[in-house]
Amino acid sequence: MKRRNFLSLLGVSATAGVIGVPTTALAEVEKTTLKNGDEQLKADVVIAGGGLGGFAAAMSSLRNKQTVVLTEETDWIGGQLTQQGVPPDEHGWIETHGATQMYRDFRNAIREYYKKNYPLVDSAKNNPLLNPGDGSVSKLCHEPRVALAIMNDMLAPYISSGKLVLLTEHKITKAAVNGVKVQSLTAKSIRTGRLITLTAPYFVDATEMGDILPLTGTEHITGTESKKQTNELHAPEVANPNNNQAFTVCFAIDYVPGGNYVIDKPKDYDFWSNHVPKLTPPWAGKLLELHYSDPKTLKPKRLGFNPDGSKTGAMLNLWNYRKIINKDNFVTGTYTGDITIVNWPQNDYMLGNLIGASEKEFNKHVNGAKQLSLSLLYWLQTEAPREDGGKGYPGVRLRKDIMGTEDGLAKYPYIRESRRIKAMFTILEEHVGKQNRAMVAKPTEKNIAAPFYDSVGTGYYHIDLHPSCDQVNYVDFDSLRFQIPLGALLPVRMENILPANKNIGTTHITNGCYRLHPVEWSIGEAVGLLIRFAREKNVIPREVRNNKQLLSGFQDYVRSQGIETAWPK
Repeated sequence: MKRRNFLSLLGVSATAGVIGVPTTALAEVEKTTLKNGDEQLKADVVIAGGGLGGFAAAMSSLRNKQTVVLTEETDWIGGQLTQQGVPPDEHGWIETHGATQMYRDFRNAIREYYKKNYPLVDSAKNNPLLNPGDGSVSKLCHEPRVALAIMNDMLAPYISSGKLVLLTEHKITKAAVNGVKVQSLTAKSIRTGRLITLTAPYFVDATEMGDILPLTGTEHITGTESKKQTNELHAPEVANPNNNQAFTVCFAIDYVPGGNYVIDKPKDYDFWSNHVPKLTPPWAGKLLELHYSDPKTLKPKRLGFNPDGSKTGAMLNLWNYRKIINKDNFVTGTYTGDITIVNWPQNDYMLGNLIGASEKEFNKHVNGAKQLSLSLLYWLQTEAPREDGGKGYPGVRLRKDIMGTEDGLAKYPYIRESRRIKAMFTILEEHVGKQNRAMVAKPTEKNIAAPFYDSVGTGYYHIDLHPSCDQVNYVDFDSLRFQIPLGALLPVRMENILPANKNIGTTHITNGCYRLHPVEWSIGEAVGLLIRFAREKNVIPREVRNNKQLLSGFQDYVRSQGIETAWPK
């Protein structure tokens, strides 16, 4: 790894003082004990949620001389990349464009980790674009624990120096608000029940479902807007605030030919093995079969499954889709077989909505999703059709160690949709959807996403909405390489709380392309920089957007830190 990239991972950047921040060391996060015996932490920024957006917000804050308290409900930071077990969903330009420099440095650090610590064959070790799993979904499919290790390394010097307090296994349960400002958040230890009061000039909601928005009274929306509200080409005629995408409980498996690793029959297997999703348009048949609705045409589409990784005709072999270890990249004998992540159409859970659910309802649906995933595993082991005419692959083995859990399932469900702030600016399908954009843009601009004068980042993914909890099948269509507008990060009323996950000012439709790994990271990194810039200039964040000189200065600032604000022409 180049020295410059390594230093940027640690937050030691030559540009860190670009807006006049002193280069002297910061004070530590302040720790005091309240009269009631509870602990209080005071920092420059409090970030709720340790996923990719929260992590990136923390790193950009820390490297720019801010103290940070970062909370996370599970014992792993990293969100969808680690605790949820989802290899990065990325676009084809990711190695050079469409992500921040810190994100690309992070990806390269993952590759270096494998080269330093794993017995790779020479061809893999000498490959600058090493893909440990060679999964077809991404140019970099890897184990969750490796991403976790890199993230922990990046945070380590700040934790050691007291600049960062990381509270894993803590959930925000209460907020104190005065008018348009959040005064404090209360974090509760999931293990002990201990309460900690968190205070700061600024707060960031980087939770997976925008959980801090209702606690703080931050105006927000859920579900699907109507065509009348947004005039989006693919919006339905009637709005539905309860219509959110399915979530998934992922798991990892490998394959030992001749082995027998069949799990006990899941208690809900009879239900799931006969379940036909009730969707409009209809699903292709039973959920636990090798078919699904083609996301673009919604016609039935066959899928293949063979755990030896061989081709399954013209069909996608699901085994290769999210493969995180390709044994052929490693010295013979290192792995018995490949390792793959199961995040497929067959274990999308569509029978309940987690957003706004009570704790009882949340646990009910997560447990239901776990039963679905275990039922899928059991079906693969006992019922999946084989090319020789037999049924089942008993050598398919649940790899509990990959997810770091007793049941072998991911620590947290893979969340595709969140509450979304009512923002100063809302990103619509006409801004980024290829077909809708062509209908409203000038002829010379119909193949270019709407340019945002206040852009603070870039990204790309096609608009991909999975089947929903309210019986709507896939919504999937082409988008254009887009920008991230500052206005979508600014709540309409609140002044010192900002979003840094899937909770920015998108619609249900445009959430489908702004929800993926590198975009979430870019949002979080920009938010951390926005807070530092606003504090330095002694203004609230929306004034940065409203003042032409401030906005220009802020965009220069983010570009100086390795963030692109436009795609190359």
